[in-house]
Amino acid sequence: MKKSILAVLLATLLFAGSAFSQSAPLSKGQKQFNIGLGLNGWGFPVYASLDFAVHKDITLSPGIYYDFEYQHGLGVEFRGDYHFNSLLGIPKNFDFYAGAGIHHFFLFDYNDGNTELDLQIGGRWYWSDKWGLNLEFGGGRYGSGGRFGLSMKL
Repeated sequence: MKKSILAVLLATLLFAGSAFSQSAPLSKGQKQFNIGLGLNGWGFPVYASLDFAVHKDITLSPGIYYDFEYQHGLGVEFRGDYHFNSLLGIPKNFDFYAGAGIHHFFLFDYNDGNTELDLQIGGRWYWSDKWGLNLEFGGGRYGSGGRFGLSMKL
């Protein structure tokens, strides 16, 4: 009985050690380019952004998006995300993150715009060392209703 308990305890420690030794999808100093299609209350904007890993768990990202539908406007954003891979022991071919951003949308038809703070939560699946799919949900009218796209590590 003692050998069984010891074997289970050893297996548990080995599994926990390997789970928490997983690395983040981006190392400090790495960059990642994102492009795709968004969803907001007015249409389907296209977006592009660049993630800068300032820490193994934190990225800062400037971005731009264009709404072809209702408002015909251009948006700019700056956001920060916390990546939970290290904390939760998620393998590096997956990425789970949450964060906040500030967006400014320039309305071409009205000569004014709006600035808004948003929250987002999302995930990525990398099918190779360089390429991945991204799905994100968030709050706010302009850039964060939802997004689906490609991510490429640079």
